[in-house]
Amino acid sequence: MQNPTYLTPAGLEKLNQEYKKLKTETIPDIAARIDEARQLGDLSENAEYHSAKEEMSWAQTRLIALEEALHETRIIQKAHDETIVIGSTIIVETDGKEKQYTIVGPNEVDPKQGKISNESPIGKAFIGHHVGETVTIAVPDGERQYTIKRVV
Repeated sequence: MQNPTYLTPAGLEKLNQEYKKLKTETIPDIAARIDEARQLGDLSENAEYHSAKEEMSWAQTRLIALEEALHETRIIQKAHDETIVIGSTIIVETDGKEKQYTIVGPNEVDPKQGKISNESPIGKAFIGHHVGETVTIAVPDGERQYTIKRVV
């Protein structure tokens, strides 16, 4: 049994859409390209055939990874208290600036939107803490202190 995949409802929908597209569009399209390339004869020097085979390998590997992730999915529920858990959106203060982070599973990380993984050093450090606490986190340029202002 692998570790659970933590997803928001929107993240689950996105993975389901990717899975469906791979299974119903991408893989059948690549299979058709492989079949067409086979019909051209000599496969040893057929670049289209080899390219399509590589794409098929990637698509099938991704499909298996998605199946495993979807099988072990745990839906992240929005947190409603002051204890930080996966799914919490928090406002912290560090170096006199406020920052907002949402703690999500690794499949939904988007640093530009403040979405950090529960498995990242920063995400791990916040989990289980409460509003008002100061958390010290090792970052590449040393240690940084984050004061948790609120859970939104």
